[in-house]
Amino acid sequence: MRILIIGSGGREHALAWILRNADHLFIAPGNPGTQEYGKNIPLKVTDTKGIVSFARDENIDLVVVGPEVPLADGIADALDEGGVACFGPSAVAAEIESSKAFAKSFMQRNGIPTAGWKYYDADQFQDAKAYARELGKCVVKASGLAAGKGAIMCENSADSEKALHEFMVQGSLGVAGNEIVIEEWMEGEEASVFILTDGDDYVLLHPAQDHKRIFDNDKGPNTGGMGAYAPAPIMTPELLSTTCRRIIEPVLEGMAREGRLYKGCLYAGLMITDQGPKVVEFNCRFGDPEAQVVLPLMGEDLVEAFFCSANGGIGNLRLPSPSKSAACVVLASDGYPGSYEKGFTITGLKAASEVPKCLVFHAGTKLEGEEIVTAGGRVLGVTAISSTLPKAIESAYLAAGLIDFKGKHLRRDIGYRAL
Repeated sequence: MRILIIGSGGREHALAWILRNADHLFIAPGNPGTQEYGKNIPLKVTDTKGIVSFARDENIDLVVVGPEVPLADGIADALDEGGVACFGPSAVAAEIESSKAFAKSFMQRNGIPTAGWKYYDADQFQDAKAYARELGKCVVKASGLAAGKGAIMCENSADSEKALHEFMVQGSLGVAGNEIVIEEWMEGEEASVFILTDGDDYVLLHPAQDHKRIFDNDKGPNTGGMGAYAPAPIMTPELLSTTCRRIIEPVLEGMAREGRLYKGCLYAGLMITDQGPKVVEFNCRFGDPEAQVVLPLMGEDLVEAFFCSANGGIGNLRLPSPSKSAACVVLASDGYPGSYEKGFTITGLKAASEVPKCLVFHAGTKLEGEEIVTAGGRVLGVTAISSTLPKAIESAYLAAGLIDFKGKHLRRDIGYRAL
């Protein structure tokens, strides 16, 4: 198999690790960590024409797309037209993430449980403000793609008015905030469920739980994710069965019925409420950092599963049941998710990678001469695998403590809900 991975973050490093046994592995553009397993190719994730040309010239058997932006831009469609198999949904199927307004409407007409909501465009600021005031406690979401920063938890009308003003008046998220979804507040515990699907059948991966807020005890603004662990014990076999029956299967059936056959990874972000699981959001790709705990737990090469997702036949596969636990601690730049400085030398990477059963995934790094330096908000993800979750968490923090760079920030309570 000749495989091309699209992306440059921690998720793509984890994908390179799980696909490292491919005959030829390319990553575009990759990062300093991915080059251990394959060849980095200097192509931007948005360079659809360049990616298709490279895939055809190099006789690529399968393209695995990591981030959501190229999927929303139609890279899977372009590859399909070029005769190249792609792990990832078409642009119209990817709307389940790229448009919150579409996703909420889709759930409503297919009877998929989610929070009550209303939609507003950029000219309806006053109407949006009035609805948010009526709800009191609510969630304000940009409908478009916002790199995990488009949802604001609002405790009161002052919070919601501020969020709406930032999105709709100031345009803080650009076109992503031109359309707004306001949701009723859901009480419960969050969990992430992942499937691999060819549009007809699917296989479940291990459920995970992410930590979105920047500070301990879930304080501060939302981020792309400050850590994760898997399997999430809150997702019991009974809850997983309910989720498949009430959410996953209706999504696949509804998408196919509407001419949006869904292939690739479907990520259902859930709130486990007193009424059962409800959808917070859908993503059209692996979560980041959830991929850094879910993928290593598979314990084997996933080439066949990804290939079957792209080409059909995934229902014939049987993936292993979880026998271990994994925890990932994200090391971020000081100031993230706001402004932050870059270019600080990272030390201790070798020592951290030598901690037993630990993997260091690069997210926002780059090579300057012979040094690896910080180049993003989320810099590294330190993952540990062990027989129990407490041991995995202990090892992840041990390895994370060996790494240093100026302004290093991390949460100290990853996995606290499970513990």
